[in-house]
Amino acid sequence: MSEKQRDPIAQALIDRINDGFMVASEEDMTPGYKGALLTPRTVQGDTELMSAPAYYLAARDAPTIDSRIAVTAIVHDELGHANIAYRIMEDLGVDKRHLVYGRQPHEFKHPYGFDQPLENWAEMVVANGFFDRAGITLLGDVHEHTSYGPLKRALVKVDREEILHLRHGESWMKRLAKAGGEAGEALQRAVDWMFVMTLEWFGLPDDLKRHGGQLDYRLKGKTNDQLRQTWMAATVPLCEGIGIDVPAHWDADNEEYVIDCTFPCRYDPGEKRWLHDEPLTWEQVFERWKKRGPMNERYVEMVQGNGGLFGGRQWQA
Repeated sequence: MSEKQRDPIAQALIDRINDGFMVASEEDMTPGYKGALLTPRTVQGDTELMSAPAYYLAARDAPTIDSRIAVTAIVHDELGHANIAYRIMEDLGVDKRHLVYGRQPHEFKHPYGFDQPLENWAEMVVANGFFDRAGITLLGDVHEHTSYGPLKRALVKVDREEILHLRHGESWMKRLAKAGGEAGEALQRAVDWMFVMTLEWFGLPDDLKRHGGQLDYRLKGKTNDQLRQTWMAATVPLCEGIGIDVPAHWDADNEEYVIDCTFPCRYDPGEKRWLHDEPLTWEQVFERWKKRGPMNERYVEMVQGNGGLFGGRQWQA
């Protein structure tokens, strides 16, 4: 039974929100509202934070000085976005320094995609084109629908900068596809593992989703499956338009995108390959996420070690 059903105080807040009320501070919240607000902010902050070392290392494979500078600017933006998420949590009593420096690597809650190494320029730009698109999809929905005023205002800056990251990725994907040869092959290999990785990003399908607090309190507007559809609606046409294969297609009869591979399924992180003949339950997917991926400890060490962000020897190229 949800808080909405059992707590008249929570129901009163939900009713006010549905009438247009914007929550401005902790004094306006119920415990359920606060919990529904904080949990995704942890994921948001951790995702932005762990993208920084992943992109930093990948930038070493940039083909030009200008392109390496562009990714360095993206890294700077992502660290700022992490600070925004953590700062919102700090206003609600969460220790921001503990969030960055007080947790063990496995305790961070970023998507599994940012536990993987980005080993070449194709993977770097597909990360911008796919992962940043996922971020825009999720946070754009929050910005449009959230009932928490400070978060709505903060996401204006985040959204504008993430769009620039996305455009960087998409433009380079088009350039690599047009170049063909080894560049096109590297792009297809990156898409092969990163497309399904991003599909996982949106979490449980709606028929298995257990918590509706974010929707009840209007902290988001769309369900997981609706957000997954929004992401595919932009990503599938992009890839098809540049001659890159993806395991999804538009079903005109049902007016939705259909995933053409086993989903979810087992992933081989060493080979960066999905094992489509080995389906998983979502419980097994969560177990994989909890164990973290091959770069988890290194990325966290780069953030935390020897003076923290950009302060330690780990950041030397």
